[in-house]
Amino acid sequence: MLARGAEPPLVEAARNWVLENYPYNSYHLLNSLEWLDRIAPGSREAVRLATLTHDMERAFPGPDQPRLKSLVDAEYHALHSARSARIVGQWLRLSGAPEPLVADVEALIRVHEDGGWPEANMVQAADSLSFLECNIGLFLGRVREGKWALADVRLKFQYSYDRIQVPHARELAEPMLRVALDRLSALEAELSQPQSPGSAPAADRVNEIRMA
Repeated sequence: MLARGAEPPLVEAARNWVLENYPYNSYHLLNSLEWLDRIAPGSREAVRLATLTHDMERAFPGPDQPRLKSLVDAEYHALHSARSARIVGQWLRLSGAPEPLVADVEALIRVHEDGGWPEANMVQAADSLSFLECNIGLFLGRVREGKWALADVRLKFQYSYDRIQVPHARELAEPMLRVALDRLSALEAELSQPQSPGSAPAADRVNEIRMA
């Protein structure tokens, strides 16, 4: 994690909004911003706000919330991104942000899964870097619980790396991908072993996984 100095008021307000409303995985969003500041120091406020808030629709369940059909689901990604953009845009307007800034942030969030232009690619890269650093334990825990298949999680890990379009960000992500795949292979080998008498079921050991 990188040390941070004083933030602009709107970025600090967004940080607090994330922490208050998304305790389940707020660390991923905070860490995404830190990665952005590392790979693209001096980024504009809109880029930093989009990076910090790109998944916030998940903090607000509702009837219009998209449902994940697979771990690499293009339709879900599009709906998730659009809903996050709407929710973040609403919060920004209520916080007094000027409309051009709101529109800029919304546009970046709508493409945060795949990028599309230089600043959007930076938002996407920061998302992937933070995922590979923070969320591997969460996904291994889902495998232990039997909720996600090993092959699907392996595909998700690889996809998180493959979609990075910023060369120096790919260099930073590559060793993290190797570690993630190695951990997944180790879990696969563990789960393939017969369970010894008296040992706890795999689901009971999920808390051993870092749920970041």
